[in-house]
Amino acid sequence: MAHLLSASCPLNISSCSKNSPNSLKKCFSSLPTSLALQTSVKPFKTLPLNRKNAHKLLSVRATTLQQPTAKTGSGSDQTSGQESRPTRVMVIGGDGYCGWATSLHLSNKNYEVAIVDNLVRRHFDHQLGLDSLTPISSIHDRIRRWRSLTEKDISLYIGDVCDFEFLAEAFTSFKPDAVVHFGEQRSAPYSMIDRSRAVYTQQNNVLGTLNVLFAIKEFGEDCHLVKLGTMGEYGTPNIDIEEGYITITHNGRTDTLPYPKQASSFYHLSKVHDSNNIAFTCKAWGIRATDLNQGVVYGVRTDETAMHEELCNRFDYDGVFGTALNRFCVQAAVGHPLTVYGKGGQTRGYLDIRDTVQCVELAIATPAKRGEMRVFNQFTEQFSVNQLASLVTKAGEKLGIEVKTISVPNPRVEAEEHYYNAKHTKLIELGLQPHLLSDSLLDSLLNVAVQFKDRVDTKQIMPSVSWRKIGVKPKTVSA
Repeated sequence: MAHLLSASCPLNISSCSKNSPNSLKKCFSSLPTSLALQTSVKPFKTLPLNRKNAHKLLSVRATTLQQPTAKTGSGSDQTSGQESRPTRVMVIGGDGYCGWATSLHLSNKNYEVAIVDNLVRRHFDHQLGLDSLTPISSIHDRIRRWRSLTEKDISLYIGDVCDFEFLAEAFTSFKPDAVVHFGEQRSAPYSMIDRSRAVYTQQNNVLGTLNVLFAIKEFGEDCHLVKLGTMGEYGTPNIDIEEGYITITHNGRTDTLPYPKQASSFYHLSKVHDSNNIAFTCKAWGIRATDLNQGVVYGVRTDETAMHEELCNRFDYDGVFGTALNRFCVQAAVGHPLTVYGKGGQTRGYLDIRDTVQCVELAIATPAKRGEMRVFNQFTEQFSVNQLASLVTKAGEKLGIEVKTISVPNPRVEAEEHYYNAKHTKLIELGLQPHLLSDSLLDSLLNVAVQFKDRVDTKQIMPSVSWRKIGVKPKTVSA
């Protein structure tokens, strides 16, 4: 997908809220005088179902000539005998669920932050007839509000990392010390809707990550890649899951090897391909990388997103993008039975979104060595689906909500009862202070769901994507 707009300014340009040639042209009159502009016309391709209708769209590339001096703090890079400067962190996918919370957290910690995003996650909602439970502001309004509250700037580059020309310009303009890569299609069900979404997921995720690796090699060889992986790469083996590597003895010889991968969707497979490509480039080019194999994230609020309603994060509850605990809380709030897939013994690692941002900061603050690929299992607790349902039921009772549970046919191909014991000590050793799932947090999540329950589309609650029925014919997910 060609880029729409890249603006590395603190976003005076951002009055363009609609991605159309006319709306972009109207922005020219509001551009700050400190910008050097280049304009070009490039093809914009929509998602796979609409590739035949590609049309031309004006693209704007803006480079800030002078940025305000950022305050130093925990995000400062201090060199002996030299004035400290903020560590520059590029957050790819910074408009998404994890990316937005991380961008604000790092900015609040005095890192100099740039968001790179093509805003396609918002397009998915329009395409599938979905919406966030919580109202979310445009990325432009979000960044403006953050600056008005904190006097901290977040730079913005709107474009697609699969377009290497765009990514190269963003790298050379911002010159990141670290890149946090959230910019991938992150839903297993989305990747299993039909052939076109499966192909899109793997092209977007694998090729985008390859472009990021080449950009680091060419424009910032000392830059540290912090890549969001997934615990789903491992599957559910009948042995303990180690953090990335396992030492085995076979026929009298011993070696430490990458932990075996058993991905369970085209999305998870794209993450496995990413991990292999990153490992290879660390070995061949000396890239420094940290692969964060994240568990299932829950929650919606961090200290920063709670500062103003325009900073509010998205909260997905549908069967395509919603995660288990968030979905259960919304189902309870609207009086819908909790939808347990199959037997409900599926066990995974979970973590609060406040711990997601904390883990990313820890990884940045203690970077990998040149040529090293570290793997951290990023979660804090393990739960089965049945355990989560029980916790939500008890929390609902305390709030006077009667919660029921039903078993629905499992749309996925997965073990519904299995052994699961994953190690997760490395981030704790770096200083992670986890927010464990508590009654008060569940109460908070349920209260958020109750507050916005009038925005719930109950037709989106039941699963509509089947792993076994995926086909070649493009599928329209009914609204």
